[in-house]
Amino acid sequence: MPVRTMAEMQAAGEQPEILFWVGCAGSFDQRAQRITRAFATILQKLDIRFAILGTEEMCTGDPVRRAGNEFMFQMMAYQNIQTLNRYNIKKIVTACPHCFNIIRNEYPPLGGNYEVVHHSVYLQQLIDEGRIRMKESGSFRGRRITYHDSCYLGRANGIYEAPRKVLEALDAELVEMRRCKSKGLCCGAGGAQMFKEEEEGTTRVNFERTGEAIQTGASVIAAACPYCNTMLTDGVKHSEKEDAVRVLDIAELIAEGME
Repeated sequence: MPVRTMAEMQAAGEQPEILFWVGCAGSFDQRAQRITRAFATILQKLDIRFAILGTEEMCTGDPVRRAGNEFMFQMMAYQNIQTLNRYNIKKIVTACPHCFNIIRNEYPPLGGNYEVVHHSVYLQQLIDEGRIRMKESGSFRGRRITYHDSCYLGRANGIYEAPRKVLEALDAELVEMRRCKSKGLCCGAGGAQMFKEEEEGTTRVNFERTGEAIQTGASVIAAACPYCNTMLTDGVKHSEKEDAVRVLDIAELIAEGME
């Protein structure tokens, strides 16, 4: 996709409306790359002037901080902050709640002060402004969809309604899991758990959570986090429900259903 970098924009003497922070998953994970492409497609369709950092973007340091390596986190954070400040970045939009949480809440004490928006909130704003219009007979109309709350989006930052408002635009039937919103169950990936072996137990967290989603009878499990997407997709495969249930990011749902 022809997406401009901040270096290219600065060389042309331009400044973007937003910096799209892609994140490690969105950059390197093949499944999450589809989420990145979907969100970039929406921005391009709406003629929103945006840029990415490209190779200048480093991991935010969220996993290493959660795993206890504070020294490594501060090295990563300071490098990112220097890059963002050099480009005079004011507004950042990201599709990853982990990136969103750490840049918004944990970068300011280190000198990184920005307006940070999660893509669910940004998409809701675009829908409310009438800039995103959905097709009359969208492919998700009347379909049953359940939404999984990401821990870093929900409990950590109180964002529950925005992603649900985005899903309402699809004209689908939104059904809630038994544990949702502030009582939602983690997908099992947060806090750097994705990168370590599980402790002993009777089941995996993502199998438990996916089971709750499947019990709703939904044909689509909507997520707003690349980690959650991976864990729920693995859960669907484990349940052998791949033919009946899709796991999609809200950006993918909107990109597929918009005019």
